[in-house]
Amino acid sequence: MKLQVTVAGKTYEVEVEVLEEDESPRSPQHGSYQPAPAISQPIPVPDAFAAAQFADQFENEGKFCISPVTGLVIKVQVEPGQAVEANDPIMVLEAMKMETNITAPHAGIVKCVHVAHGDSVKLNQVLVEFE
Repeated sequence: MKLQVTVAGKTYEVEVEVLEEDESPRSPQHGSYQPAPAISQPIPVPDAFAAAQFADQFENEGKFCISPVTGLVIKVQVEPGQAVEANDPIMVLEAMKMETNITAPHAGIVKCVHVAHGDSVKLNQVLVEFE
């Protein structure tokens, strides 16, 4: 099989020999578009969404401090039984190489710390519970 190839403005005539017939499916060419098939079943809601709604419900009551980001706990600064004032530091989270300081949303006594140094946390996960 002979082909013409142009490189840097110069045209060359080349001869190509096909050794085997390739029967594998070809990838689509640029510009071709195939729409995705329609989804006939509802998509299930992930458990994280339900957990976020649960945390939001109780955040308004002031009993929980929840994570504003997905990240890693790098420092815990409170323990059960400790009294905290509004805006006192509770812990530090790392997300995408940035540190986020978590502070007490109000004055209260720490009932339970649900995470420890090195734990991974998800968005809206309960970090600290207050009495």
